[in-house]
Amino acid sequence: MHAGSGSRDDLAGGDRHRFRYRPLAIDSALALGYAGAGLLLGQEQPPPGWQPLDQLGAVLTVLVGVVLLARRIAPVAVFATSSALWIVFITCGYWPVVNSMPPLLGLYTVAATRPLRTSVACTAVVTGTWVYAGLGNADNGSMPTVLAQAVLFPAVVFVVGRGSGRLAERNRQFAELTFQLRSQQQEIARQALTEERVRIARELHDVVAHHMSVISLQAGMASYVFATDPAASRQALDTIAATSREALEEMRRMLVLLRVGQDGPPDRRANGRASGRADGRLDPDDSDALEDGGAYAPAPGLDLLDRLLDRVRNAGAQVTMEVSGAPAPLPQGMALCVYRVIQEALTNVLKHAGPTSAAVAIRYESRAVVVTVTDDGGGAFQPKTVVTAGHGLIGMRERAKIYGGSVTAGPRTTGGFEVRLVLPAPTTGDRPGGRPAPGPGDVRSR
Repeated sequence: MHAGSGSRDDLAGGDRHRFRYRPLAIDSALALGYAGAGLLLGQEQPPPGWQPLDQLGAVLTVLVGVVLLARRIAPVAVFATSSALWIVFITCGYWPVVNSMPPLLGLYTVAATRPLRTSVACTAVVTGTWVYAGLGNADNGSMPTVLAQAVLFPAVVFVVGRGSGRLAERNRQFAELTFQLRSQQQEIARQALTEERVRIARELHDVVAHHMSVISLQAGMASYVFATDPAASRQALDTIAATSREALEEMRRMLVLLRVGQDGPPDRRANGRASGRADGRLDPDDSDALEDGGAYAPAPGLDLLDRLLDRVRNAGAQVTMEVSGAPAPLPQGMALCVYRVIQEALTNVLKHAGPTSAAVAIRYESRAVVVTVTDDGGGAFQPKTVVTAGHGLIGMRERAKIYGGSVTAGPRTTGGFEVRLVLPAPTTGDRPGGRPAPGPGDVRSR
């Protein structure tokens, strides 16, 4: 309704055309309504001292109403025009009340959209015009009543207009702030996604490097025993074929991630800062505190889950783990994905639930590997809690997406929180001879 609302149109996306034409339709209805009401009021018998509305009076009435079409574009000019026409209307001897509303609406628009000095000047114009009309028919009217109306009516319109203008400005600022916050949140989410992808890519690089080392050793052994032990040489070649096949798949996933074209964040341990707190206890705000080894340690797999659970128990949480189904050998990259999701979920338990009980369940199905991490919440989580996509959840979902899986996280109806990872089960047909790739990701039993 006021100046400044045009900036909202730029933020409204596909609705900006609808908001652009709505004010014009409203102002058109107001202009026609005031002109029609003035013409109808002019047909009545005016008070003593004023002449009935004739053709000239009707033309002036229509013009006073029509100028309101441009009140949003040029509020001061519209107010000046309507007030001038109103003064001409009064000078011709017509009843002032017939055309009093359009100038008051013009004053409201000026008070809502223009500085205080301009608004006060326009208010004074309306007051002066009202007094001028009363003086023109002083013999048939009460000047005290005219003076009271001349002060009260413009003052009320002025106060309402200024208040409406301040409210519109606050709404505009709030809308702008909301837009900026939304943009910042989107940018932070994009940065977090990029950082997590690069981090995952670095871990997959370690997996591929491990495969290449195995291939190199097996190739050397095959060459050494080629003439004396053909069976061992053939077995080494089979291992090379299976390992290279898995390494190529991991490399393909890594290259897909690196297509983001962003440099990863600096190493958190670049300056020698170790994970944990000064007192040697586990820092629940640092998921790397649950990590094994240093920056150059091998990528962890499912065989390190027991050590991970022990560290979580030392931090004050009671954690149990259950493995059901027939444990299937997992590719090292997939095992790393399972390990990282469990690690992040347990880190969140320490950060948000505090001392509590948690359970890790790994279920091997015919076509999927299902991992769930639940906790009783310690009273911290309630059903229907709103879950936001923080960095940890983004990372878990990105890891699962690499292997065609999914991650869901949210409060449980019985209390507490649950993180659920579902990955498609690897098939023996994916590797020659049905042999799994070597590496720390294989779990036989629990």
